[in-house]
Amino acid sequence: MRLGAEWGQKYFDEFTASAFRLEVRQSYSMPSEQANIELFLAGGRKPAEHNAAWRGRIAAIVASGRCVQRAKLIRHPLTDYLRYQRAWSIPGNVAAGEDYRMVDVTEQDWGLPAQDFWLFDDTTVVHLDYQSDGTFAGAELVEDPDLRKYRGWRDLAISHGVPFGEWDAGAGSAG
Repeated sequence: MRLGAEWGQKYFDEFTASAFRLEVRQSYSMPSEQANIELFLAGGRKPAEHNAAWRGRIAAIVASGRCVQRAKLIRHPLTDYLRYQRAWSIPGNVAAGEDYRMVDVTEQDWGLPAQDFWLFDDTTVVHLDYQSDGTFAGAELVEDPDLRKYRGWRDLAISHGVPFGEWDAGAGSAG
């Protein structure tokens, strides 16, 4: 079932224990990020309020006793987008309490899917769809998902992922 533009508010407000995101694309084209990506690539300074809304949301979720995990699939060489995320976005997410793992799929895909998704409370799956250029195309609630499959992908990604703070971007492994 296709979800409306405000889908995230509902699911992030309603989950009770855990939210997991598998992020598979090497580049995303989000209009809200474009100016910051250009600034980063030009060697500019990160704005003080960069990604503040998401960091605030994560901090509030974690303070309420809930967990947010993300596994980011990466390939070498890193795209400009991933270099930007590594330098400007992910550290703030981690500082706010998000458990962020980097999963190097350069040489092996570990059997992980090519579909971005959120898994809320181990029971609700939302696919995130993107156009070929990385522009968000919408979200879809997966009706009657094979939860064993999604939980397995989550567990596989987490087990092969390196916590962001230990990840060496040059080697793609713990450093």
